[in-house]
Amino acid sequence: MLEARGLSKFYQGTPAIADVSFTVQPGEILGYLGPNGAGKSTTVGILTGLIEPTSGSVRFNGARVDADPVGYRRRLGYVPEEPHLYPFLSGREYLELVGRLRELPPGLLARRIDGLLELFGLGAARDQAISAYSKGMRQKVLICAALLHDPELLVFDEPLSGLDLTTALVFRELVTKLARSGKIVIYSSHVLEVVEKICSRVIVLFRGRIVANDTVDRLRDLMAHDSLEEVFKELVIREDPERTAAEIVSLIAAGG
Repeated sequence: MLEARGLSKFYQGTPAIADVSFTVQPGEILGYLGPNGAGKSTTVGILTGLIEPTSGSVRFNGARVDADPVGYRRRLGYVPEEPHLYPFLSGREYLELVGRLRELPPGLLARRIDGLLELFGLGAARDQAISAYSKGMRQKVLICAALLHDPELLVFDEPLSGLDLTTALVFRELVTKLARSGKIVIYSSHVLEVVEKICSRVIVLFRGRIVANDTVDRLRDLMAHDSLEEVFKELVIREDPERTAAEIVSLIAAGG
């Protein structure tokens, strides 16, 4: 089980998140939603050990992760929003580097790299420099790297960024099957349609605080809406999108 206990993070006295608490069980896919600036990236950074909270703690299977950060990261797979990779390495070389750092046996590592690259459609480009890869291809490499060591916990931050439609559909099925195999999955995204279809529970963050934490079905029932998008609008959007869009069109159409 992954547990966030009273997480807060302040930057120059301003809270990025405040008193964020939740748990995620094995087999569960937790959708983590919020508008830009709500604190999603800060939370993800704390959960992955990249950001130190001002207060609060993260626990994995009952133990604080900051007590053994290296051991915790061995059990974690992370796909960040931006694919920052070593451009001079090939896709295969990058995965070999990741696998060796995770101390995977050479034979197992080679089989997993070959299999993942083929299944993600990167087999023909495995020995090309990453600098020649498209954004979608780089995103596939990040996903392969996150899965390489068969982690217990997976954190996906906007994982569909740059992916083609076919790969996005495969990834959606993959996330579901990973959860069914007993993985803990945290899925941070702006794509509400995907979150609604695959997540067993949703947290909505607004201005650094949790404003909803429940299943998609219960949120729809409680808010009396047909879709998660309508629930999200009611919880966090303080402007009228239709009126704002009309004002933008009027502004750019006006002469002089």
